[in-house]
Amino acid sequence: MRVWQKPISVAELTAMHVDTAVALLGMEFLEVGDDFIRARVPVDKRTRQPYGLLHGGVSVVLAETLGSCGAAYATPEGYRAVGLDINANHIKGVTSGWVTGITRPVHMGRTTHVWQIDMHNEAGELTCVSRITMAVLAPR
Repeated sequence: MRVWQKPISVAELTAMHVDTAVALLGMEFLEVGDDFIRARVPVDKRTRQPYGLLHGGVSVVLAETLGSCGAAYATPEGYRAVGLDINANHIKGVTSGWVTGITRPVHMGRTTHVWQIDMHNEAGELTCVSRITMAVLAPR
């Protein structure tokens, strides 16, 4: 079932993130499906912590970006979606390559959305799981 209520594409998502933290960290939007968005982030000098691992906060930035975009495009025109809560469980460290995240809705209500974000390394191993709760705000 298609969840999008506004026009959405990889090009649209990429264009809206020019000159933002997403662009500075090298994140790339890869795919939009009927009920998911997929993006990736490089594990490099911009995104590693001092021990050489992908910084946990970068995983959370990827998760928040995906979940926020999901909610924003799954709400009616004129509505806004803003974050209320996010959590992340870091499962496996990553030292190089790319981490790819995919988000799908868990709940899409009238006033709140919950989106699940799963992240994997290039070997397909789960590296982080996250869940974001979004408030859906009606037009003013």
